[in-house]
Amino acid sequence: MKQPRTSANSVTRRDFLLTGAQAAAGAAAAASIVGASQSAAAATAKEKAPAASASVNAAEMPCGTIGKVKISRLLLGGNLIGGFMHSRDLKYVKALFRAYVTEEKILETFRVAEQHGINTVFETGGDYVQKYNHQFNGHMQFIPHIKVEAGQSDAALKDHIQQQLETGAVALYIWGVSADKLVEDGKPEMLLKAVELAKATGLPIGVGGHSLQVPMACEKLKAPCDFYVKTLHSDDYPSATPKEKRTDFMWQHQGNTAFWENMWCIDPEETIAFFKTVTKPWLAYKVLAAGAIYPKDGFAYAFKNGADFIAVGMFDFQIKEDSDLVCKTVRRTQERERPWLA
Repeated sequence: MKQPRTSANSVTRRDFLLTGAQAAAGAAAAASIVGASQSAAAATAKEKAPAASASVNAAEMPCGTIGKVKISRLLLGGNLIGGFMHSRDLKYVKALFRAYVTEEKILETFRVAEQHGINTVFETGGDYVQKYNHQFNGHMQFIPHIKVEAGQSDAALKDHIQQQLETGAVALYIWGVSADKLVEDGKPEMLLKAVELAKATGLPIGVGGHSLQVPMACEKLKAPCDFYVKTLHSDDYPSATPKEKRTDFMWQHQGNTAFWENMWCIDPEETIAFFKTVTKPWLAYKVLAAGAIYPKDGFAYAFKNGADFIAVGMFDFQIKEDSDLVCKTVRRTQERERPWLA
């Protein structure tokens, strides 16, 4: 059977469908290019846009109060901001960490933290906090440490306190490394003097320590501090120092074969029991034993056993999960043996 003849201007159904398909494909490709360009432009704009200071998640983060300062129960620990990371005997970790944590990444971490209700940076990173708040309209708070040394003059200590105050601090605390050293050397009265000098700032003043002997000495001396900063974590993890090898202040001494950046609370049960007798807020740190304990376990252990706040070093990608865990954990531990004191 002969096929019908067509003129040069006539179009068969097959030609029509083929032409239409080609046109549609071309339009789709063009739309794809335009859409990709718009998406790339939007992403670039988003990266350059000022950081948001809050989100719907922020309202869910539980907070406490020290003095007149409202503080999220989860604080952003300063080691990962200040360029320090406990890595035990893994030689490559610190270099890897420093390659990741750039200034840009630190500022992004603050943004993510604020979005999830974390409102305070603890111990290190004041310059970054100021830059973030100034450039991106942030509202991050900062609690820096005070370094106290034996033989330090009152004038030198006052100058140092003033310098830390000028970081925009909302509270101050005596650095745990300093406090451990003074108590180990039998000079706890220096802590008392430092607290009294720092109180002149009008800010809440805390005392930190890895050793339980530090808050015990402060309580004995009736130091007028407003809160304590004390390590707390269980010893239920493989790299924990065996009990028979644990000695107080072992983290102070280089070359101690019982310590390799692996344990900062050698007596958790005694620490928990002591703080049941203390009526001041307790900010617990090293609650994950520098990464040896899962957050779900470390957070529950700290809050259940009396901590009012926890300071945790976090990368930006860990903040959402950790914030969610704190919200859930605090809700579950409203009734506990040590009352909430902040």
